[in-house]
Amino acid sequence: MDDQLSPEERARYARHLILPEMGEEGQKKLKKSSVIVVGAGGLGSPTLLYLAAAGVGKIGII
Repeated sequence: MDDQLSPEERARYARHLILPEMGEEGQKKLKKSSVIVVGAGGLGSPTLLYLAAAGVGKIGII
């Protein structure tokens, strides 16, 4: 996976990038991260949506 953010990713995550707590380094860490969610029901479904929208690199569903 590329370590740099593409122009499309910069536009998509522009609000994340301006946060001092997040910034570009934080977004790169999210892009490299992996998460597994157990279940895709009432709690898992919105969790998956938020993880994807935040830019998590790999999401597994069990």
